[in-house]
Amino acid sequence: MNFSSSPVVSLRDVAIYQDVNTVLSSVNFDIEKGEFVYLVGRTGSGKSSLLKTLYGDLPLLVGQGAVAEFNLGKLPRKQVPYLRRKVGIIFQDFQLLFDRSVAENLAFVLRATGWRDKSKRKQRISEVLMRVGLDAAANKMPHQLSGGEQQRVVVARALLNEPVILFADEPTGNLDPLVADEIMQLFQEINNQGTAVLMATHNYEIINRYPRRVLKCEKGHVLDSNVQEFSLISGYQAS
Repeated sequence: MNFSSSPVVSLRDVAIYQDVNTVLSSVNFDIEKGEFVYLVGRTGSGKSSLLKTLYGDLPLLVGQGAVAEFNLGKLPRKQVPYLRRKVGIIFQDFQLLFDRSVAENLAFVLRATGWRDKSKRKQRISEVLMRVGLDAAANKMPHQLSGGEQQRVVVARALLNEPVILFADEPTGNLDPLVADEIMQLFQEINNQGTAVLMATHNYEIINRYPRRVLKCEKGHVLDSNVQEFSLISGYQAS
């Protein structure tokens, strides 16, 4: 795969804070356009705080960082919605609106991000639902869908604005192994079509099955399998 010279994520000497506590320091890594990267580490190691910093939910106070050509260190709050249009965010707990249909969930996001033309919204909703294999589910309510189907809706929602990267925080954490593998295959398809992915996960079986570069939050630092070898779990080496 050919990467352009401009990374979609670039961090230099970054410190990541949660409230007033430093959770990660001296963070340095790039993610190239079209790359797939796992983010691992124990609970509390800083994974979610790192992701939140990358999509503008936490401020970058120390170091230099850029995501989708937005300077995180000089990003006023009013610019955060524009960053969010360039990235897709996928949560473990879905965060769907259960009082409205699948299509209405997606239309809500499109209206919030500036899609004023109703016919174009309808067409885009159809496109992303087809992409995740749910083209027949537009008029269903979220509670009528399985957990795996709900996660596919969340992926579709993240794809609405054609992001350059998906930030996925434990997207298979609430799913059984078979459904988790189906979601992982969907991520692979999306990545193969050119969208970068940074996926936080505790599922080392998935990493074994679909090996890619790994970033590990450990003891206040981020280790990179492109730079050094480290152990994920006993019997598995990232290199």
